[in-house]
Amino acid sequence: MTTDTSPALWPYPRWIAHRGAGKLAPENTLAAFRLGASLGYRMFECDVKLSADGVPFLLHDATLQRTTNARAHLGAGNSAVAGDHAWGALSQLDAGSWHSRAYAGEPMPSLEHIAAFCIRNGYFLNIEIKATPGTERHTGEVVANWAARLWQGQAVPPLLTSFNPESLQGAQAEQPQLPRGLLLDTLWMGWLETAITLDCVALVCNHALWDASTVNQAKSAGLRTLSYTVNDEWAAQRLIDLGTEGIITDRVDLFSPAMN
Repeated sequence: MTTDTSPALWPYPRWIAHRGAGKLAPENTLAAFRLGASLGYRMFECDVKLSADGVPFLLHDATLQRTTNARAHLGAGNSAVAGDHAWGALSQLDAGSWHSRAYAGEPMPSLEHIAAFCIRNGYFLNIEIKATPGTERHTGEVVANWAARLWQGQAVPPLLTSFNPESLQGAQAEQPQLPRGLLLDTLWMGWLETAITLDCVALVCNHALWDASTVNQAKSAGLRTLSYTVNDEWAAQRLIDLGTEGIITDRVDLFSPAMN
């Protein structure tokens, strides 16, 4: 699998729905993806980590309490860390009731389920590798291998991103042909050099970090410029005026993906 991410042939759309549909549906669920798609979005961002038996699945937090009924279902004496549980147990959790009654019973999807949804509908995906602490490189390796297999034969593979360089190193070592992006919440020492060393195609920054200087530095290095999480019209317009290429948003109800 190869994809051309050169400037003239960047395959991904500008507008990216955060965790499926931002906050309008339970994050990182198939229901959220379907809602984002119903509003015209063709690219989605999601968080992926590993179960104890090595299955990649969608969840943002290291623990299960905020977005599932794990305490009631697994019992108070069991670990709250998602990565401590096998996929068979995780797949039975309710990941929708915390959001609203309308989504009661919505499960956490595996990466395989989300891949099938995206591929069948021609959607694009940004996978943030969200490792359980202590498993950063291994998670990058496993997620990259699953992504390569699931998207085999597809013209445009998912974009793999992470705040953790170790996760990207793992992905790079296992599946170097898959496009990677370094996530940044601050401009720490060596950020640009790290992205280059990891052979990234993009930098995905807290939108406040982009200005004329940082955009120029990134583009001079041949990197695409993406932003998270952009929920205000003034912020989106500033990024468009700066010439950045990707905007990750919760406000799928405010921004039309048909906008320039």
